[in-house]
Amino acid sequence: MEAKKLATPIQKPHYKQELKRSLSFWDLLIYGMVFMVPIAPFGIYGSVAQGSNGMIALAYLIGMVGMIFTAFSYARMSEAFPIAGSVYSYAQRGINDSVGFIAGWLILLDYIFVPALLYLVSGSALHDMVPGIPLIVWVLLFIAINTVINIRGIEFTAKANKIIVILELIVLAIFVIVGIVAIAKGVNGAEITIKPLYDKSHFSMSVVMGAVSIAVLSFLGFDGISTLAEETKEGSKAIGKACVYALLTVGALFIIQTWVAALIWPDFKSFKNPDVAFYQIAEVAGGTWLKYLTILATALSWGIANSLVAQAAISRILYSMARDRKLPGFLAKVHPKYRTPYLGTIAIAILSVIVTAVFASQIGMLSSVVNFGALSSFLFLHVSVMYYFLRKSGSKDYMKHLFLPLIGFIIIGYVWLNLDPLSKKLGFIWLGIGIIYLIVLKLMKKDTGLKLD
Repeated sequence: MEAKKLATPIQKPHYKQELKRSLSFWDLLIYGMVFMVPIAPFGIYGSVAQGSNGMIALAYLIGMVGMIFTAFSYARMSEAFPIAGSVYSYAQRGINDSVGFIAGWLILLDYIFVPALLYLVSGSALHDMVPGIPLIVWVLLFIAINTVINIRGIEFTAKANKIIVILELIVLAIFVIVGIVAIAKGVNGAEITIKPLYDKSHFSMSVVMGAVSIAVLSFLGFDGISTLAEETKEGSKAIGKACVYALLTVGALFIIQTWVAALIWPDFKSFKNPDVAFYQIAEVAGGTWLKYLTILATALSWGIANSLVAQAAISRILYSMARDRKLPGFLAKVHPKYRTPYLGTIAIAILSVIVTAVFASQIGMLSSVVNFGALSSFLFLHVSVMYYFLRKSGSKDYMKHLFLPLIGFIIIGYVWLNLDPLSKKLGFIWLGIGIIYLIVLKLMKKDTGLKLD
């Protein structure tokens, strides 16, 4: 009955149901897992390990704990407003229209640049394996595949996600099993210890939190589940439930794989190249075959799996903002057959080509921009929960609507403060552009706001 009820036009505000409701809870869960990438630490292991003084499992644990409060806030707002748009929609309806636009503008900084970042990382890995094929060829191939899949429909994307996540989990299981055998044999001086979680001789909270600001990149994506609110058939609670479960599941996998890797290579300062540190560890644990298996898995999971769902998520946010006349109207066009925001999907594909060309040799700068956008939008999310439920709705459930989002705000705020100066500089430039754009919309009287019931 719930699915049937939600198939009618959305009540706040009166939106016509255009996107196809076909996703189950398990589809949402897998979508979130694919977005976060169960083997994400493969690609940034060296940076997080060195940044945390070897306590990489602790960095991921803190990141997961911090993000779980954010997942709770997504659950609260997705139940109150079961519509596409993520943080944009929640801040817009939870606080006001202008704040919603700024929150949406900040999350765009995350989602617009994420696909390009993923394409660059994946293309670079494959280019290193096959130098004869230019980086741009790999990038264009990934973009073409993902664009076709996303235009074909969210059901097609969901089927692709299931296959991809199974393959990732198989590779991860192989690494963990081979790694445990290597540890048991004492390969490379490996021994069982809790140092990856806590090493008294190297512990410093400020240092670990600095590493968390890098590790948090691996968790970005569970929030993308909220962009599918108008395509789920199991009711609004399925969104929040999937956010929490996906975060906990993938967070546990992150901790397990990084702990095993840290035990195999205890000296976190001795990596020849931190950017490929995990592949060095894989080679020590299982040989060349495991090294290339993990490289290939990283390239395909980032270039196909992660970027596939990232492109789907951003197209829904563009759709939602364009539907409210905050962005050009063509971005809200829905394909007559597949019922997907296809023009937004194509727009992101074109933008990804441009961004990858501009940032081809500046992956670090691109990742910094992504982190600023995501963490800043999460801060808006927590404020939206407190403002909407306590002030607008008069809720007395202080645990759900005050203490939990407040804890989430404090943790995310602390991680935000530990972002590198470059990310803050670029992020505030983007924020300034958004504020100017909003002012122009109001002066031209094109920003008419929403007439909510």
